[in-house]
Amino acid sequence: MAKQTFTTGQVLTAAQMNSLQSNDYNQTVSVKTAAYTLVVGDRGTRVEFNTSGSVTCTVNTGIFDAGDTVIIQNRGAGAVTVTAGTATVNTSATLVLAQYDSGTLYFISASAAIFFNSDAGGGSPLTTKGDLYTFSTADDRLAVGANNTVLTADSSTATGLKWATASASLPSWSLLNAGGTTLSGSSTTVSGISGVNQILIILEGASMAALSHLSLRLNADTATNYETFGIEFQQTASTSTALNEIQSTGGNRFQIGYPSVATKSVSGGILIQGCNGSGIKVVYMSMGTTWGTSDTAISKTAYGLYKSTDATRVPITINLPVGLRRDRTSWVNQRICFSNSLALLS
Repeated sequence: MAKQTFTTGQVLTAAQMNSLQSNDYNQTVSVKTAAYTLVVGDRGTRVEFNTSGSVTCTVNTGIFDAGDTVIIQNRGAGAVTVTAGTATVNTSATLVLAQYDSGTLYFISASAAIFFNSDAGGGSPLTTKGDLYTFSTADDRLAVGANNTVLTADSSTATGLKWATASASLPSWSLLNAGGTTLSGSSTTVSGISGVNQILIILEGASMAALSHLSLRLNADTATNYETFGIEFQQTASTSTALNEIQSTGGNRFQIGYPSVATKSVSGGILIQGCNGSGIKVVYMSMGTTWGTSDTAISKTAYGLYKSTDATRVPITINLPVGLRRDRTSWVNQRICFSNSLALLS
């Protein structure tokens, strides 16, 4: 029975008294199967929604008085949103009622109400081990993902989250110059490499007629931006050996090997990291030199720093002394973009 107004001296019938008593224990219920706007007759009653789709329950001003209450409950699968029409509705929780949720509208004036959401589900939509508590237009559940998937942001989903297959953790390498690049003359320059963070240079059988160091420059930089630290193994013609510390700062190139005569050569690898950024580049080199009993040869394993702040993109230069006899290199690149098509221009 809705809230009644009685006048002085009015005599209540037995039916009216029974209705009032019944409402005290079991409030009058009106069932709504579509969106609904509250009316004055809803004061002191229970408004139940039973819909399959989402609907609204609208609250307007001038309908209720301070102290009036209306209980709103949702029995259907569609969410019910308590919506402020011309009135003001505040809450510390949510104005959305999921299935089997209910709440009480308490009016503090004719134009303002507070909604107390009692949330029949105890505040949690979770049902299964591994579920995540999320939010779309209401509290929501993100079901546990498959084994080894990772949580990923995705604005196209209702909750903004999804489970996705993890990206491969191992680096993917691509050969830039099929067949290798033949070194010739006093130096060989390789250019056109961009958008990559790591470059691995494989040097195969580099040698020269003149007695001199094989060296590497980046970006044709001849300034004193090269530092090298490591160990050097030196074999001399007298068959004596020496293990030396390398501590070189302020150089204008990386010295990577020392074949003494035209019949000997240098092979090994050079890894350059941080190529696509503007900071210091880290270089790791390991080079071996062939040796004969009448030769002098130097092999080394070392770390280097290229201290220029320019991005190491192009050109990459291998400087070889005059009189180069034979050799070739292989350039390998680690992709850092999802779809990067890289080519070697030499």
